[in-house]
Amino acid sequence: MRKLLGFAIVLLLLAALWLGNALFNAYGPSEQKFVTLKPGSSSRVIARTLQHEGIIRNYYAFLLLTLFEGRHKLKAGEYAFEHPASAFEVYDRLVRGDVYVRVVAIPEGYNMFDIAQALESAHICGKQDFLAVAKDPSLIRDLDPQAPSLEGYLFPDTYRLGRTQSAREIALEMVRRFRKEAVAINLTSDIHRVVTMASIIEKETAVKSERPLVAGVFENRMSKHIGLATDPSVIYAALLAGRYNGVIHQSDLAYNSPYNTYKYVGLPPGPIANPGRESLLAAMNPQKTDFLYFVANNQGGHNFARTLDEHNRNVANYRRGITQH
Repeated sequence: MRKLLGFAIVLLLLAALWLGNALFNAYGPSEQKFVTLKPGSSSRVIARTLQHEGIIRNYYAFLLLTLFEGRHKLKAGEYAFEHPASAFEVYDRLVRGDVYVRVVAIPEGYNMFDIAQALESAHICGKQDFLAVAKDPSLIRDLDPQAPSLEGYLFPDTYRLGRTQSAREIALEMVRRFRKEAVAINLTSDIHRVVTMASIIEKETAVKSERPLVAGVFENRMSKHIGLATDPSVIYAALLAGRYNGVIHQSDLAYNSPYNTYKYVGLPPGPIANPGRESLLAAMNPQKTDFLYFVANNQGGHNFARTLDEHNRNVANYRRGITQH
């Protein structure tokens, strides 16, 4: 009997040593290694994946840990393991959902083509995958029934994104950010018109103080049935047609597209980029002015004019400035 008891104690000690070694001693890669845990994976699948990838020492020991701490759910996602760690540390990271994210900055004025390229360059999702989602306006149909796409509603911001997020999930996050901003600035009516106008303002000037004035100029032109004649809309028409090569050609100015504001009077069918807060506010509150024209002044801003003759002089000055530089 004593021999059996002694044998059992030895077994218990060995088991304790084995379990302690598997749970408490650091183990794992010494260089960065990525491991993806798929959504819906059971604790058994996660433990098996972690052992297979060399992150934990023993599958059974980790599974015992998850059973003992059964009230906590292990979160799926892509994890980066950079140094040996105990099973407890690995478990804690999975409970907290400490997933690896890539930070992507989407500047004001980026259109859906720019965003798709930025996401692909960051190895988050394919360019065409994102564009396929962005061209479907269903995510913002309640806000803007006229929207031809998500353009204008993919709010510019810095996003923390993981590779396990789908293109639709990323677009949805950007749309949610727009909705939050719309509430903050009380954008509740005439949303299609405001966002479309704001997108053009965003592309026309980077000077915050000019934006309400640019909005006023565009409102004046539309009230007088004068075309907006804005180059960014021509570029966007070419982008949609897959014909833009970085330069506006005479053929682009004559291209038959409803986005060509040289050819068609009024606003285009939808936004041509994704505006930030200041451009949205400018579109909501255009400055009252009698200006009808503006052109760059070679100093980062614009010169405004009331008459075509005055505008032509400003254009000539602008071209001289380019030549001198």
